[in-house]
Amino acid sequence: MKIEYNNLYTHFVFTTLHRKPIIPEKNRERIEKFITGIVKNYSCKLYAIYANPEHVHFLISRSPKISEEYIATIIADSSEKFINKNKLSIGKYEWQKTASAFSVSKRDVNMICKYILNQKEHHKKTTFKEEYERYIRYYERTIRPVK
Repeated sequence: MKIEYNNLYTHFVFTTLHRKPIIPEKNRERIEKFITGIVKNYSCKLYAIYANPEHVHFLISRSPKISEEYIATIIADSSEKFINKNKLSIGKYEWQKTASAFSVSKRDVNMICKYILNQKEHHKKTTFKEEYERYIRYYERTIRPVK
């Protein structure tokens, strides 16, 4: 059945292999623009993105024809090749083999965008490890199985 309307927002977190801080600030925007282009080419819309030295956050709305795993794989494979080809990282660039995808309700899109765009300030107070563990605890606590 064809989906006429969808409301599928996903907050992705990609991490560099072994969480190495190998994305230099001077190349951050170029990497972000490349990922934005990939998202657009796959009929998705990017709302916010921020590339930290060892991880990247981005929020997209996606077509129901595309799974989170499919778009994550396309973005990871394409951006990894782009970063290596253009020597935009310190050494050989690789993503972890897994990523995280968190569903976002329409009412929370603006809040998540602000959070993503405020990464530079946020990580002056909170490490990536602390941030990620907080996310996992939040989602484990709020998602309860239906009985």
